[in-house]
Amino acid sequence: FAARCERRQPVCETEAPGLMPVGDEGGVRCHFPGPRPGSAAVEILPVPLPALPVAARPLLEIEALKVHFPIRKGFLQRVCGHVRAVDGVSLELSPGRTLALVGESGCGKTTVAKALMQLLPRSGGEVRWQGTLIEAKDKRQIQALRRKMQMVFQDPFASLNPRMRVGDILLEGMLALGVAASAEAGRPACVALLEQVGMKAEALERYPHEFSGGQRQRIAIARALAVAPQLLLCDEPTSALDVSVQAQILNLLRDLQAELKVAYLFITHNFAVVEYLAQEVAVMYLGRVVEQGPVEQVLTAPAHPYTEALLSAVPRISGGRPILRLQGETPSPAHPPEGCHFHPRCPKALEQCRNAYPPLRPLPGGVQVACHLAC
Repeated sequence: FAARCERRQPVCETEAPGLMPVGDEGGVRCHFPGPRPGSAAVEILPVPLPALPVAARPLLEIEALKVHFPIRKGFLQRVCGHVRAVDGVSLELSPGRTLALVGESGCGKTTVAKALMQLLPRSGGEVRWQGTLIEAKDKRQIQALRRKMQMVFQDPFASLNPRMRVGDILLEGMLALGVAASAEAGRPACVALLEQVGMKAEALERYPHEFSGGQRQRIAIARALAVAPQLLLCDEPTSALDVSVQAQILNLLRDLQAELKVAYLFITHNFAVVEYLAQEVAVMYLGRVVEQGPVEQVLTAPAHPYTEALLSAVPRISGGRPILRLQGETPSPAHPPEGCHFHPRCPKALEQCRNAYPPLRPLPGGVQVACHLAC
């Protein structure tokens, strides 16, 4: 650990430490265990995000986006219903900023990202890029959009071709979208990309299985940046990594945003990540956004009972808000409840919640919430 330790001494670089006793039953392998002499206890404080200007025109606008999957039964495979994975999601994202999309597994977060990339067909709604409407069937528009919008997937091993060297992986998108004229012309850019994500040029000739999970995710980020996009869709890029490696990847993404002015649509279920990286947050439940607004406002004063329940479940060392326990399981998106989809599990549900789905209403502080209780 000497190369990464701020307290290292010359002996740390030449001699491995033995197991030094600490306390009655503990032990630590360190030449200088305990606090540094004369130093105070270290207190870890959250790093404030720099103030970013909000552009007059949004980079990405999503209006009433829907993705429904047909349910087929019988010998003739006739459609007898639909799974409403995404059911009317509207979002805006400004250049150089981060919008976090939060919710339980199965709420439709990843489906939103894949529909934006046209990896899944849209069932309805509109997508605008810098004010221009993107038609779902216009292949030229979709190809042009994929150069401006790239995706970083959750599993870095499954998202990289195991039969291709890292250099070929980085070049593939550059050649397909016309960023590089040839492999020889694109190689210097590949070296620069690896250096930008904290890796050495020698990695170009190696295969994905030769790297750790954190290194593979760095390669996946470099591949996404290879075509100089303006927006990265990050689908829980740290959830498959160790905690220490998660911090490294988050710091890398934050540094890249400050350097390249790239925007992030960051899909996660970790509110600590939201607080660290994002400026805006949208909370999804059963295919719909139930609350969205500035991160500080939503996390400190949640207006929707579902957001409140998610935040109360986050463990905190110094205690926290009272735990709001949810009853039952998440309903099936194939058969969502009548009225507000959350009312069967909501401890604050009213009779009105069972009869009508609430629209998104604006609240002070730039927050929007879909809840009858917030009227």
